[in-house]
Amino acid sequence: MSRSTTGEAATWREGRRQRAWELCQMGWRQRQIATALGVSEGAVSQWLAQVRRDGPAALQSRPRPGRPPRLSLAQQAQVPALLARGATAFGFRGDRWTCPRVAEVLRREFGVRYHPAHISRLLDRWGFSRQKPIRRARQRDEAAIQEWLEQRYPALAKRGPASAPRSSS
Repeated sequence: MSRSTTGEAATWREGRRQRAWELCQMGWRQRQIATALGVSEGAVSQWLAQVRRDGPAALQSRPRPGRPPRLSLAQQAQVPALLARGATAFGFRGDRWTCPRVAEVLRREFGVRYHPAHISRLLDRWGFSRQKPIRRARQRDEAAIQEWLEQRYPALAKRGPASAPRSSS
């Protein structure tokens, strides 16, 4: 979950804006305030302009615009455990999660529909990363590969590369 969705982040940002106003009242310059708070001078300028125009209440956090999330925070917290059960537990063939599969699980479990293209953004927000399975042959023999790496390859590496025929110059 990202910090911007928590009340803690809103409170922290609000405190930073209020601290900027306090420092301004103490006679600090915008550049000094920006450096002290780790923000741009433009941000400080906007905050101070809002206070001058609307008063100190302008620095308080406001609800973010836009549609509220379809999944509650409690439901979002359940998603990693659901996905940890594996795709086969939900009747999919193969234990590989894809965006359409995750969308289907969210629909089944919570009755919430998401477009599969949006699922990748949600998964990123929840801390999942994109991973592509390594393609390997089905008849791959791990024991034979290991034996080759331990016995045959060192002998080939000692000899060095085969010498190429010299060109006639």
